[in-house]
Amino acid sequence: MNAQQSAAPWRTLTAPQRDRWATVLSHVTTAIPAGTAYVLVDGHGDEAALLADRLAAALLDAGRPRIRLTRAICAGPADLRGGLTPGSVVIAAGPAWRAHLPTGHWHLTIWVRGASQVRGHRDRSGSADIVVDLHDPAWPVIRHVGAWFAHTDAWYRTETQALFAARAAAWDTGSGDDLAAYAAAVTEAAIPAGASAIDVGCGTGRALPALRDAVGPTGTVLGVDLTPAMIDIARPRARAADAALALADVRRLPLPGRAVDAVFAAGLLMHLPDVDAGLRELARVTRPGGRLVLFHPSGRDDLAAGGGRGAHPGDPLAETPLRLAAHRTGWHLTGYDDLPHRFLALATRR
Repeated sequence: MNAQQSAAPWRTLTAPQRDRWATVLSHVTTAIPAGTAYVLVDGHGDEAALLADRLAAALLDAGRPRIRLTRAICAGPADLRGGLTPGSVVIAAGPAWRAHLPTGHWHLTIWVRGASQVRGHRDRSGSADIVVDLHDPAWPVIRHVGAWFAHTDAWYRTETQALFAARAAAWDTGSGDDLAAYAAAVTEAAIPAGASAIDVGCGTGRALPALRDAVGPTGTVLGVDLTPAMIDIARPRARAADAALALADVRRLPLPGRAVDAVFAAGLLMHLPDVDAGLRELARVTRPGGRLVLFHPSGRDDLAAGGGRGAHPGDPLAETPLRLAAHRTGWHLTGYDDLPHRFLALATRR
């Protein structure tokens, strides 16, 4: 980072925190279109300005002309069009700029979720090209990149690992006593004894004991997660449940086709950049007639509230979108239960 980022807040960051910022800024700058581009960093709190400032500094370090738009410079983007250096990136921050559409639209919109977001204000992450979580200003995490801006899916791996590595140590404490809810979900799925079961996005391994109880001593249990810190914490549970663990991306499972009889996924789908692709990969490794168990120990309303928004009928876990996605990807939805204390959807491999 350059001298513009030597202010106290930047100087107080640790080396891992600076690396985290550098990774996020690298993904965002890669998504900015070539040529002259107008970027809106939107949000209801101070975090939008923080991201805009650091994005401007990162572009300067990369040698790309940029202008950090403020009211002191001009009343709107149109005032700059005649004096822009070709290839410049114009960056504005905050909802006040939302209606000042340059050339008819912003080329890239970034929605920032932060701790200072005003309660009751609309969450616009659903219409943003990129969504960044800045609840912890020292540890930004990208939560979404529109497919048309993501030249590769490298952002998904780094951001998923960053999100869950920061939470791994306290995950079980924060989750409370919900192991019985995991066990109940596995029981309702009626996974047969002797089956081969896989827990995708296994986290700290909370479902592994229940899966072992379901398949019995002749079955097999495998937990898969993308985050090394989660796998490390899951090891004691895995040993106790005689379960194997694998560090892998659930979108590219290290398994041959039709290898398992049951797939358990707790809180997975809402973290995938492409739900259909994820469900299709789970279908690939599942034998015909196999079970899919989509679970979370709280309902969709609580899940949405955790992201600073309300549940929406178009969400991937809403019944109609999930039923259609399941049908498109080789599954048949056989059960759907969305209650305050849990979410459970069951499907059968066609």
